Amino acid sequence: MTWDWSAVGDFMPRFWDGLLVTLQALGLGALLAFALGLVWALALRSPYRAVRWPVAAVTEFVRNTPLLVQLFFLYYVLPEWGITLSALVTGVVGLGLHYSTYTAEVYRAGIDGVPVGQWEAATALGLGRVRTWRAVILPQAVRRVVPALGNYVIAMLKDTPMIFVIGVMDMLGQARQFAAETFLTVEAFTVVGIAFIVLSYPASLLLRALERRLVR
Repeated sequence: MTWDWSAVGDFMPRFWDGLLVTLQALGLGALLAFALGLVWALALRSPYRAVRWPVAAVTEFVRNTPLLVQLFFLYYVLPEWGITLSALVTGVVGLGLHYSTYTAEVYRAGIDGVPVGQWEAATALGLGRVRTWRAVILPQAVRRVVPALGNYVIAMLKDTPMIFVIGVMDMLGQARQFAAETFLTVEAFTVVGIAFIVLSYPASLLLRALERRLVR
């Protein structure tokens, strides 16, 4: 195997473009996953079956079907119903929706971990239901689950290459295009692989440190 350093230099402008797209998809997808996950978690605790059951059915369906299939559905099937999204928006929605079903379980565990005494204290103080959630329960629950949410961000990062299949030119997409044009596959894919390691490994170390700090 030969290594062509000049090929790496030729690929780098495309790599930076792909990295920016990857980070955009990751950041927006994570925000969507966090927000939707909290909505699902609260809906699953609703006293009304008409709310709980449909949400439970949707989250189970999404959680138990492959992300790749969901991306294809959003990109190729929704236009048949008059809903057309760009490739990047589809990737963000697909990642966010898929991982929201996992973050919902994380939020649920965090809420269940809040001591019963906190609920009783809020009731004794005469706090309303909304204020109890906003001021007492959710701040404690979210603090408990930050490391777990971070782990899903790392998992989402490693799944972002899937958005290439719907035409998003992320890091993998740029590498595939560069390799197809130059036949220099080793250099392009090695750079992308190193980039994922550089992004994910320090993030995992940071999450471990954060978890140790939060559990004190």
